Amino acid sequence: MTVSITLCWRKTRRILERVGRLLLVWCLWGLVAPALAGVELEQLRVERKDADLQLHAHLKLELGPAVEEALAKGVAVYFVAEAELMRDRWYWYDRKLTQVSRHYRLAYQPLTRLWRLQVASEPIFATGVSSSIAQTFDSLQAALDVVRRQSGWRLADAAELDPDARQYVVYRFRLDMSQLPRPLQIGASNQTDWNLSLSRQLRITPESRP
Repeated sequence: MTVSITLCWRKTRRILERVGRLLLVWCLWGLVAPALAGVELEQLRVERKDADLQLHAHLKLELGPAVEEALAKGVAVYFVAEAELMRDRWYWYDRKLTQVSRHYRLAYQPLTRLWRLQVASEPIFATGVSSSIAQTFDSLQAALDVVRRQSGWRLADAAELDPDARQYVVYRFRLDMSQLPRPLQIGASNQTDWNLSLSRQLRITPESRP
């Protein structure tokens, strides 16, 4: 009987040791594993600064393996962020007061091993636009940080807004798949890595009004 109990305990101890090692590996993997691909809105606020009504947005944006692989192969990726200032109307559709947008073109340059990001207020095509601002970065994350933090967008002249009206902001962000190469558009349509988009509304509080 004593021998049986001893053998059973040894077997149980080996099982517990294996389970413990598996749990340790799982915990360590959770610490070093890359963040899941996707986009979330961490902050969206509107404030009055001087004579302007300004928008600030902060995204949690992570690219998936499929998008990073396309970038590494020389495919440029485009993002679009836009905001609309709307006014409530009980008798008809809400009225759009203003609209602002930012367009981003992100590309990797294999020869220099640098990341190039163009930013403009209008769509950026393969030939580029004269009004875009271009920056280069040593890493992909550094370039994405510019896309993630959108600060000081001028929505409207605060003095021109009706302080008694009910107003709100519609904010949208997306990866613009329409500017990808046609074969990639077809293949990426069913891949979750490319499905990076969100839409949120923010009611303007009295503190933000003129």
